[in-house]
Amino acid sequence: MSGKAPARCLDITRLISRAGRGALTGVDRVELAYLDWLLSGSGPVLAIARTRLGYVLVGRAGMVALAACLRGTVDWPRADPIARLLRRGDPGRARAEVLVRRHARARATPWGLARMLRRHLPRGAQYFNTGHSNLTARMLGAMRAVPDGQSAVLIHDVIPLEHPEWTRPGVPETFAAKLRRVAALADLVIYNSVDTRQRAEAQMRALGRVPPGVVAHLGVDVAHPDAGALPTGLPPPVPYFMALGTIEPRKNHALLLDVWEGLITNPPPGPIPTLIVAGRRGWRNAAVFARLDRARANGSPIIERADLSDGALAALMAGAAALLQPSRAEGYGLPPLEAAALGTPVICADLRVYRETMGGFPVYLNADDPYPWREAILQRAQAQIDATKAGAQDRAGRDVPTWQAHFNTVLSAFG
Repeated sequence: MSGKAPARCLDITRLISRAGRGALTGVDRVELAYLDWLLSGSGPVLAIARTRLGYVLVGRAGMVALAACLRGTVDWPRADPIARLLRRGDPGRARAEVLVRRHARARATPWGLARMLRRHLPRGAQYFNTGHSNLTARMLGAMRAVPDGQSAVLIHDVIPLEHPEWTRPGVPETFAAKLRRVAALADLVIYNSVDTRQRAEAQMRALGRVPPGVVAHLGVDVAHPDAGALPTGLPPPVPYFMALGTIEPRKNHALLLDVWEGLITNPPPGPIPTLIVAGRRGWRNAAVFARLDRARANGSPIIERADLSDGALAALMAGAAALLQPSRAEGYGLPPLEAAALGTPVICADLRVYRETMGGFPVYLNADDPYPWREAILQRAQAQIDATKAGAQDRAGRDVPTWQAHFNTVLSAFG
């Protein structure tokens, strides 16, 4: 390959689908990081989105506008009548689709996608799909129409296949179909961890083809702590702990509720710490939701918040006695790394991916046994009380993976 950077095209279908749905998820943030990366370079960049009116290709100006809207620095455009009709019940996505159509470099029906890409993507163009969205045979196959075009797909995890009981109905079947297409058509698979690579390649081996792959740990961007963004009542008096992430079965919030209910019925000698559960409610978790509702009604030291800004979350994390992460499965797990970057202790389940990315930084515990969690939580609570009395609250952040290292690894894999 010559020294000239190839054209790069990012699939933004997932990002526009998230418009108006509140804080971005971890997967959303990865796609946004790729958008920022492409915009930071000087080479030719484009983005593609699948909409209800077909495929839309946008250039640098449209990508800049999308990033600004996602970050809230610019308002989304008003939805036009067609968008409102086609996206009835999803006004955020309707407005996002108006934005990409306004900045369209080219448009195509599904049947004209390959022709559009062949016309507008130069030889050797690289297509990146990082959000598990629009992983269709049509999209991946259309890149084959671009001379020397290459498709790179980032796989975050294969949890829907390994643990279908923890996902929404229909997700395992949909995910299996996506992975079949990736196995058949991707030129490069990017994995966020060695653990994810081993699990995904085991699945693809059974499908008959394992594409070339590379492990590139995801970068960790920690927001600047903004105590001024915290609502009344936060932070609570020390000690307090945080559990950060969507409230879904694999995150194992039930274990933490077991611990706190035990602390209430069998209190320790000192104060009962507060647990802050920060995240939106997910799926298949009615029993946990009911327990959270009872905790709120009974005035227990459990606070559930789904509406905190990045700066507010960082401020809470920086002051927490520890981040608690009893997950039963993770593809990568950003919150523990974000905590480590702030110097906040981490108590987490003993998962291979955590050992891979954080080494000896966390306290690792069995995710099925609440007793050692109770003991570790009380020890950390007392340690924070002692540190506060001694005026020794400064914490040194740990070095964490960077996005620059991630992108260097990905680019080197193209050869």
